[in-house]
Amino acid sequence: MGSFSIWHWLVVLLVILLLFGGGKISGLMGDLAKGIKSFKQNMKEDDEKDASMAAEANQPPAGNLPGPAPTRPSGSAQPNTSNSSHPAA
Repeated sequence: MGSFSIWHWLVVLLVILLLFGGGKISGLMGDLAKGIKSFKQNMKEDDEKDASMAAEANQPPAGNLPGPAPTRPSGSAQPNTSNSSHPAA
């Protein structure tokens, strides 16, 4: 019970042809070829889009927006001016 011989594969192919017919199989192969061609075309378009996006990323921004305001360091001591429950000494 090893691998099938060439005669087994020919019988299987003949049965498939009888069940589905030659026209249906050729139509399926044509659809498969169209799908592969479309896939390759979309992959090519994605590569071109990635290249154009990389070129756009290297350009400086067009507008002049001010940056964020400088903040104080977190360790700076500021006097507490809020009213608290601690009595003033």
